Amino acid sequence: MSCRRCYVSGRVQGVFFRASTTEQAHLLGIRGYARNLPDGRVEVLACGTDAAVQQLCDWLAQGPPAARVSDVTCSPDNEMPPDGFLPY
Repeated sequence: MSCRRCYVSGRVQGVFFRASTTEQAHLLGIRGYARNLPDGRVEVLACGTDAAVQQLCDWLAQGPPAARVSDVTCSPDNEMPPDGFLPY
């Protein structure tokens, strides 16, 4: 299992970004979470196969239709993910 922590910037709060990320993660079999940060970004922890995590990271750069992603920064992470994928 590989884990990556991503920070997504732009118009990503109030546009169903977390809910859409959760849906994509479930489709890919990824564990982790998506949560809003006070500075307007969304933080995503994604854990799963290398291919699935990469697919989710690629999807984050686009996001749902109402989102306007300006930047995505992802790095390896060692946090133990929760069971399933949670939108906080």
